[in-house]
Amino acid sequence: MVHDLIPLEFPEYARPGEPQRHARRMETVARLAASVIVPARAVAHSLAPYMQHRPAENHVHVVPHGLHLQLSSLSDAPASRLPDDGRPYFVYLGTIEPRKNHLLLLNLWRAMVEEKGAETPRLVLVGRRGWENENILDMLERCPALQGNVLEYNDLSDPEVVSLLQGSQGLLFPSFSEGFGLPLVEAMVLGTPVVCSNIPVFHEVAGENATYLDPTDGPAWRKAIDALMAQKPQGRTAGEAADMNLFNWPRQVAAGIAVADGTAAFFRSNGLRAS
Repeated sequence: MVHDLIPLEFPEYARPGEPQRHARRMETVARLAASVIVPARAVAHSLAPYMQHRPAENHVHVVPHGLHLQLSSLSDAPASRLPDDGRPYFVYLGTIEPRKNHLLLLNLWRAMVEEKGAETPRLVLVGRRGWENENILDMLERCPALQGNVLEYNDLSDPEVVSLLQGSQGLLFPSFSEGFGLPLVEAMVLGTPVVCSNIPVFHEVAGENATYLDPTDGPAWRKAIDALMAQKPQGRTAGEAADMNLFNWPRQVAAGIAVADGTAAFFRSNGLRAS
């Protein structure tokens, strides 16, 4: 299973040495794999040059990730850690690293605080701190305008994340590149509005169920945030987006197993041996 080729396509976002390691991984896949599972057609397209004239060239299968959200257990979720002041908020869910483009939102929030003061919605960042993120952390820790207006959580449980997404004005997802974008699907399944980057894999995953913007267009993101602020989060229902069954966990697991079984059957019927 190959999740993405981001270290090769965007080496500027990878840790030192990771592009070389990932290149060796893809060389190994090309040499040994009888079949490959990828989470999106966009990843299959990126992988194709490595599979030319290799055993798996015609056996690359798209199986999107599945979700297993315990929506029925929300009443048992821990109490929210957000300040109990009823202030509206937006969520960004993902590791804090340059590829995720947190700086776009942090600069927008600093400008909003200067303009709107206490009427500024909060931005809630959910995710662990990654790598090459010194500029992001400097803003989080040293920018006065962000203190109390941008909150960071890196140890929330799944029920807490679900509850947080459901109560938000929306998920903001300005990432420069993704192999799939699981937070996007999680928000869609919960009926939470999504504003995300205008990249192929997000279009593939979300279809018409998201607002797509250039990840460098700050004014457009500000306009979308203001538009969501005019909406009320109450009254949403889980699974409002189309084709939510596509992301059903048992169905996707079964699809992955079917790929493995099909590959084995193909090689047996052709008298071949899979590596």
